[in-house]
Amino acid sequence: MTTDAPPYTHLADRASYTAAIQTVRDAAAAYYADGTSPIDDATYDDLVRGIAQYEAAHPDEVDADSPIDKVAAGAATGDVPHTVPMLSLDNVFSPDDLASWAAGLERRLGRPVTAWSVEPKFDGLAISARYRDGRLAQLVTRGNGTAGEDVSHAIGTIDGLPATLAEPVTIEVRGEVMMTTAQFDDACAKRLAHEGAAFANARSAAAGTLRAQDRPYTCQLTFFCYGALPLPPHDSGDTAQHLRTLPHSDLMAMVAKLGVQTAAATPVPGIVATTVAAIQERISEIAAARAELPFGIDGIVIRADLAADQAEAGFSSRAPRWATAYKLPAAEVIGKLVAVQWAVGRTGIIAPRGVLEPVVLDGSTITYATLHNAAFIAGRDFRLGDPVTVKKAGDVIPRIEAPVVHLRTGDETAIAIPDVCPNCGQSIDKSQERWRCVQGRKCYALASIVYAAGRDQLDIEGLAKSRIEQMLDAGIIADFGDLFTLTYEQIISLDRMGESSTTKLLAAIETAKSQPLSRVFCALGVRGTGRSMSRRIARHFGTMDNILDADTDAIRTVDGMGTEKATLMVSELRELLPLIDKLKAAGVNMTEPGVAGAGGSDDDVTAAELPLNGMSVVVTGAMTGALDALSRNEMNELIERAGGKASSSVSAKTSLLVAGEKAGSKRAKAETLGVKIIGPDDFADMIAAFL
Repeated sequence: MTTDAPPYTHLADRASYTAAIQTVRDAAAAYYADGTSPIDDATYDDLVRGIAQYEAAHPDEVDADSPIDKVAAGAATGDVPHTVPMLSLDNVFSPDDLASWAAGLERRLGRPVTAWSVEPKFDGLAISARYRDGRLAQLVTRGNGTAGEDVSHAIGTIDGLPATLAEPVTIEVRGEVMMTTAQFDDACAKRLAHEGAAFANARSAAAGTLRAQDRPYTCQLTFFCYGALPLPPHDSGDTAQHLRTLPHSDLMAMVAKLGVQTAAATPVPGIVATTVAAIQERISEIAAARAELPFGIDGIVIRADLAADQAEAGFSSRAPRWATAYKLPAAEVIGKLVAVQWAVGRTGIIAPRGVLEPVVLDGSTITYATLHNAAFIAGRDFRLGDPVTVKKAGDVIPRIEAPVVHLRTGDETAIAIPDVCPNCGQSIDKSQERWRCVQGRKCYALASIVYAAGRDQLDIEGLAKSRIEQMLDAGIIADFGDLFTLTYEQIISLDRMGESSTTKLLAAIETAKSQPLSRVFCALGVRGTGRSMSRRIARHFGTMDNILDADTDAIRTVDGMGTEKATLMVSELRELLPLIDKLKAAGVNMTEPGVAGAGGSDDDVTAAELPLNGMSVVVTGAMTGALDALSRNEMNELIERAGGKASSSVSAKTSLLVAGEKAGSKRAKAETLGVKIIGPDDFADMIAAFL
């Protein structure tokens, strides 16, 4: 979590301040009307913070139209009064901000807050859903916070918001309406079929869909509840009083039992924390999971869990004083697509990459972003020159989401789709969404062999890319299996190869024959697998023959293997059989040491006897002593051979942290969580039998 102050747009004078207000109000009005904002979230937030900075420095110049301290920037409207105002949340941006906010709340209360509720902040539109006698009667948008727009026509199209509750209660639930990734893809396909243009992003799609009444197609939405309150005329009496006095966590549990969806149904459920340190730990966990979530989040909501604390803290003009949002960096910006490059990977996959005018996203300058495949380009109707949404969450590769159609100028042009492989000129297999050269791995054999010979695969020392190019040009190899049958005469005949270098290279190739099955399997480059998955597969099956004999159902039992990956793996292995047979004939090892029935000195060791059995182990800092020469991948291999599970991040589930020199933040986090910490020498002693 960063401790830097959030960025803001500097406004030099009254004119720029006034212009910024107009830009923000126009953007808010467009967004709350149909989701078609002309600027992205990051730009909007920077402008709002810039306006606040200007007003703090020039309090005598504050404009009556200022969006500061107004719900929805003062741009939204509505004619259905709310039973209780629907307010915004104030924001914090760092652990220091959070600690200051929590301390301020405790000062206001004059006592410690003993329970904090911590939940993901869903990136959608706030609505209230009114149930009368257990039946969903009305949906109302947040609007200006005092009154909203009736969108009851959307009843029946929102997952997580049932038409009838489990009990015939009269209650108002509040939450966020949004689109999941799958719903967004489906909505884009429907809109393209009917209107010829995709939605710009999931949030604008949700905003437009919620208000649409005359579309010839229906798009599904999703609801997550974050609050509940009594609904007139049943807002007095014992039941209403009970609702008002329940802790937030108990209130959410009650709502979930009624059948309304809450954060509890997600991979990042809400928790109750008792300290600010525990809050920050949960923030880190939710932020780390953000990239893999099937829906968007833009922060984490922290609130006093007890109703008594909330009642005493009260409200400001636009936000509750007992709750705040820890904002995460913007995961999306609007950029301009200026070119598309088509690249061929080591397995023959032909993948398009978008070239952008540089944009800053999550602290990084982005120039390139994935465009998935040709079907995605055609399906979303991308064009060169398009303004596009560029998305990034966590450390994942940036991806281009959709064109922002309402910002097109008319100068955009069609994207050229290749008819033949851009690398070798052969035809393209278009039977799958991801196109592939008909030559497969042979199309780009160089990349495939370089990958196989790399340190984390076969680790053939001295085999540089330039040397592999020579071998391919000379016709003495066609794939990496041919490396193991090279002769002294073939190698020494290559340019700038002497007796010594030839002997060393042959010795390195010979050494590579004894690599464990996990590395040999990884060297094959099976699509959908990598180093970690290759280790899991090798330890699961023990031998290459067992892997080849396994069907889809058997492969699916490997941790992390779904049906799609398992099916692809079976198909890939059929294609790779000639190469695997070549490796076997050359004497390359096909077993995983330490796996029962696979051969090797550790056959008789049971899982329970392994020193790291069942432990989640994180390695950080520089290793020394017996571990000094090991790469991080080799350390992970060592951990898994000794029965543990290698992880890259510290959490409450971490069993052991191996901390070398300059361990940094991971060590501090482990100390906070009470995780056992040992040094490299002690760890080497612990797993000495596996070194």
